[in-house]
Order: sequence, then structure tokens, then C-alpha cells
Amino acid sequence: MYAIIGGTGLGQIAGLEKMRREVVRTPYGDPSCALTFGRIDGVEIVFIARHGYGHTIAPHEINYRANIDALHRIGVSAIVAIATVGAIRTSFAPGSLVLPDQIVDYTFGRRATFHEGPENNVVHIDFTEPYDAVMRKRLAAAAARCKVELHDGGTYGCTQGPRLETAAEIRRMERDGCDLVGMTGMPEATLARERSLPYATLAVVANHAAGKASSAGGIALQTLLPVVEDAMTRVRTILAEFLRQAPAEPPAITQRPPARSRLKPTDPAARKRR
Repeated sequence: MYAIIGGTGLGQIAGLEKMRREVVRTPYGDPSCALTFGRIDGVEIVFIARHGYGHTIAPHEINYRANIDALHRIGVSAIVAIATVGAIRTSFAPGSLVLPDQIVDYTFGRRATFHEGPENNVVHIDFTEPYDAVMRKRLAAAAARCKVELHDGGTYGCTQGPRLETAAEIRRMERDGCDLVGMTGMPEATLARERSLPYATLAVVANHAAGKASSAGGIALQTLLPVVEDAMTRVRTILAEFLRQAPAEPPAITQRPPARSRLKPTDPAARKRR
């Protein structure tokens, strides 16, 4: 069963058949909202609104661990995450759809692992390629079949939020190699990897980032919603085609499994890695 995590502009899935909702409890607290189960063209999916169904949870307040753990507990096999972003690369115009392939994490203070606390061993994951290659390929192929333009590749810079960035921060992110800026990509992707869930992001460009192109003098917030709403129509088209062509059971994650630390807790190097 596939999961779709909806972001700003995708608080629900149109055309979801046989819909029901279920509250799933986790040891990490409550998810953003109840999980919505249904079918698209006969394919069973589960949907969760990252910010809650009323869009009431700020990016830094989202319980990412509870969201991912809840999906894992109900037997989800793979995740497609929808994210609304700003474009640092000026060739990504507002309304563009992008399939990022890398992440730079600028967040702080977020609970970024399931493996913490004195009762747990340190667990290291390979995060060289943060997005699942097979999922990305299938999403790109779905967009091509639908003749929906989807830019394949780009680095997502994840900031803390909820405020938007300064022009200087965007210039720094550009020097770091970022093409997109958003607020929810991390630690969501990390936690999915810890649960061995194939994960890919479909990003919707709402605006040029601060100081860039049409946002050189500031970001007109009132213009963002119509852009996102229009783009979400194309997102739904891609998702429906992706699900129609997807196998009943997605393949195992294409990255190496987590590795438990072999360092003893008393080893100075182990304390440093903590």
C-alpha cells in the first residue's frame, strides 16, 4: 500500500473512493491527523495531511516521527511526499513541478531519529541518496505519460520556518548548491529511511525565493495560493497515473539498511557521534 503525504495546497485527495479515516497511536505521540484510507483507480492508498486537515500545524511543530511511524505501523510500503517550495534556481518558474534528488538540512531542534535515548543503541543510516531512485524514476515516467512537465533533479534546502527566508539566506543557500527551499523535507526523509520506506518528493514551486526574479523586492504572499492550487491539479494527474502503473507491492528500498553503531557507549568516539 502506498502513502501520500500532503503538504500546503494538498489537504485532501480528490476522487478518493471508499474513504475511511482511522486514528493511529504511536509511542512518539499523535500524528498530524487521522489517516485517510481509500482507492484511486482501484489502487489502495493512505493519505495524511502533514499540517493537519485544517492546516493548523507549523512546519517546526509537525510530529514527523509520529507521522512516519503511523504509516509504518499500518503496513505502508512506500511514500510519495508532496511539498510546496520556493525556487532558488530562477529557471523554475512559479507553478513548476520538480522531482528533487538531494537535500541540504538547515533545520534545528527537530526530533530527527527514532533511535535516541539511553535505552536505544545509536543507529547510522546511509543517506548519500536521500530519495529512492526507483520511486523517482516511476514518478518521472508517470509525468511523461501524462505529458505533464516535471523537472527531474534539484537540491531541496530545508529551513526551519515558519517565516520565509531573507534574501541573504537564499544567497547562502544558492552558494551551497540548493535549487529549492522548503520547510518540511527534513527530518521526514530521514525517518522514512530509518523505517526502510522508499520515499520520494514531488515539489510544487509556489514562488521565486526571496531576492530572486519576481521576488526580488519581496514575496507577494497573496499570489501564492492560486499558483499552488493550479499546480495541484497536475500533481493529482501524476499521482493517479503513478498509482495506475505501480506494482501492488513496491520494491524494497534501494539504499543500504541502517547500521547499528559498533562503538561502545564508553568509547570517546561514540560520545562524539552522539
